[in-house]
Formats: sequence, structure tokens, C-alpha cells
Amino acid sequence: MIEFALPPILEAHEPPEARGRTRDGVRLLVSRSSAITHHEFRELPSLLSPGDLLVINTSATLPSAVQLDKLAIHFSTPAFDQASDQASGRISGQVSGQEGVWLVELRLRTGKASAPYAGGSPGEWFPLPGGATLTLITRQTDRLWRARLSADVVPYLRRHGMPIRYGYVRRDWPAAAYQTVFAQGSVQPSTDGSAEMPSAGRPFTDELVTRLVSRGVLLAPLTLHTGVASPEAHEPPYAERFSVPEATAALVNHVRARGGRVIAVGTTVVRALETAVDSAGVVRPARGWTEHIITPSGGVRAVDGLLTGLHEPRSSHLQMLTAIAGTELLERTYAEALDEGYLWHEFGDLNLLLP
Repeated sequence: MIEFALPPILEAHEPPEARGRTRDGVRLLVSRSSAITHHEFRELPSLLSPGDLLVINTSATLPSAVQLDKLAIHFSTPAFDQASDQASGRISGQVSGQEGVWLVELRLRTGKASAPYAGGSPGEWFPLPGGATLTLITRQTDRLWRARLSADVVPYLRRHGMPIRYGYVRRDWPAAAYQTVFAQGSVQPSTDGSAEMPSAGRPFTDELVTRLVSRGVLLAPLTLHTGVASPEAHEPPYAERFSVPEATAALVNHVRARGGRVIAVGTTVVRALETAVDSAGVVRPARGWTEHIITPSGGVRAVDGLLTGLHEPRSSHLQMLTAIAGTELLERTYAEALDEGYLWHEFGDLNLLLP
């Protein structure tokens, strides 16, 4: 895994709109084996070829953080009864039948930021805004608790939650700042969604999508609802819910059979497609839970390129990027991003890997 130091000055502290840019006005670093070039994101149509396929994540972002006086509760995903399929990395278990049982992270509020909270005990309960109660059941991992909310979780979050924010974002922003154009039509009070924004899709606008389609670039949807990140511990992603529709699987297979490029918009899309692909490289319709982790040793079978943000040192996402781009190109990419002052995190700049 590549190592580097990320200076605080390269952290995106607010949405680009607050920096005087449009959503599609963020910078785009394009990495090919032959060259690394610099662009604005709005140039994306001219950087792709007719027949290329962009696979996008339609998951909406939930306001998944609930603030208490001293703690913040981050709601990750519904709890599930796990029965793992080791061959595919897919979890065949079902969401827990216990009403309102979710995986949550407890975080200690420290001024405008928060840090992991090691306390809590089974049976402990917390009064939440709006008269709800959260009761801890048992630890799922070192960071996550299985806990029961006394209300339907998603409608409750839409009334009383706020988007998850880490310390590098200096103030709260409205929920609309965390929605992508691909999720706009799915944002309903009772709709499931992601704990944190599938941020690679954020720079897209309606006008940019129109220009992509006019260029002959194809788009296909899937859904992966992200759980909470682990910015302090840099742990691999937890099990997450996903769905690869039949039409999307068929289009991916068609494009690849004709020699076209399948480009994932975000690491969430890579995770979903690589869970759904079989040993022969054929993507199958699939849905459920995935615990699949992409590593350089395992490689990728379903994607040829990746559009993604810039990831932190030691982040598990860098393993996925290395599996797609290789160590040498990724090292050159991150050295260039650091030298040229690209911005990191969900409100930052983008990187298009086309090895």
C-alpha cells in the first residue's frame, strides 16, 4: 500500500459551491499508464469514448447522525443475521426481524468534531430527540453496536438526524449538500439510503449527464447503501446492502464483450459489481449483503476503470485502487495530486483511473 502524508491544507473543508465553484467545477486528475493529465470535472465527456459505460450508485444519503449533549450516534446499516457465501463474498442472511435494530457507532463530541467512544455496555439506553430511546444490545465489532431504536429508523432520521460530518468539515451543511443527482428521485421519507454519501457521484449535474449521453457514453445504475466509515482506524468496509439489476448486469457484459470499457463511479460500485461477477467474469443480477473486499492479490473482473475521490493514507480503499491501477501508476497519481494541490475527502477533487 502506498504511504504519504496528507497536509491539512489539502482537506476540503466545505462543498465546492462554498469555494466559488460549481459541483462540476472541481478538479479532475486523469491517470493513464501513458500520462497523468489535469482537467476540470465538466470536461469528463471529452475524456471518455462513445460506448464507454459508467456504472453509478443511486443510493440516497441519509441524515444518519443524531446529536446528544456529549455523544453523537452514527446509524450505519440495519442489523442482519449473517450466513456468508464464501465463494462470492455475498451474505445471504436477512435483515434482523427485530424492529428498529441497527448497527450504530457511538462517538464522543469534541467541540465541532467527534472521536470514537469506547464506552457503552449491553442494556444501556440513551434518550434521543423526539422522545425516542436507543438501547445497546451487544457489540458487533470494536466500533459498532447492535442497538434498538424505539421508532422506525429511517423516518426518524429524516426528522431528527443530520448528515455525518467529520472534523475536517468545519460546519454543518444541509442534507441537500450530500445528495447526488443520481439519488434525487429516490429521496423519500421512508426510503433506505447510505450512512455516508457515495461521493464520486457528487460532481455530476443534469447538464453534464445530458452531455455524456449525447457523446454516446452509456450509464447504468446499481445500488449500494454505504455504512459508516472508519477515518481513525482505517478498517475495511463493513457488510453493506447492494443490488445489481438484471439490466445493468446485461449491459456490463455486453459492453465488455464488445471490447468497451466499464468505468465504476465510486468504490461502492466496484464493490457491488465485484460481488456480482462470477469466476468466468460474467456479472450476474444480485442483491443482498456484501462483505467482499477488493485487494491487489484478488484483482478485479468486472471493471476497467474507476472514477473516485482521493483517499487517505492507509485507507483500505487504496488496496482497491491498487488492484485496478497497479502500484506504480497509483504512486505517480498520488504524488501528482499532492504536488498540484488537489483536495481530499467527499467535497474534494476527483481522480479518473484509466489504466
